[in-house]
Amino acid sequence: MTPRRRHTTTSSQANSLKILLIALTILGSIALGTLLEYAIAHAATTTTHASGPVTVSGQVPAAPASLNAVIDNLRNVIVGLLVALATLFLTVGGVRYILAGGDPGEVEAAKKTLRYAALGYGIAVLAPLLVTVLKGIVGA
Repeated sequence: MTPRRRHTTTSSQANSLKILLIALTILGSIALGTLLEYAIAHAATTTTHASGPVTVSGQVPAAPASLNAVIDNLRNVIVGLLVALATLFLTVGGVRYILAGGDPGEVEAAKKTLRYAALGYGIAVLAPLLVTVLKGIVGA
């Protein structure tokens, strides 16, 4: 009798599958982060200012006209940074989860990183609301 052969994937197939999963995770998290940043920025700038848009293609933007414009610009920068940082955490957590290989400690660390990414996205979504509350307190 001849021994039965098992159908298993070779190590090169497994490595190429891991590389593909890592690439898809990175691209997916970048796309998600970009979409969320645009959505948050759009939601944050739904109010129109009396001065209108201050940028013209090819020219330097004009100085902000009021304290409200400065606060709005600062909020947009902070939200952008928060979304970028959360996207980085999402990417790192996804890659760690893929490369964990069933190790419970690594899987738990990857899940913790993914939780931090979700927390970062939550703070980025709530940032415009927090700025609105602060504007009400300050009276700006």
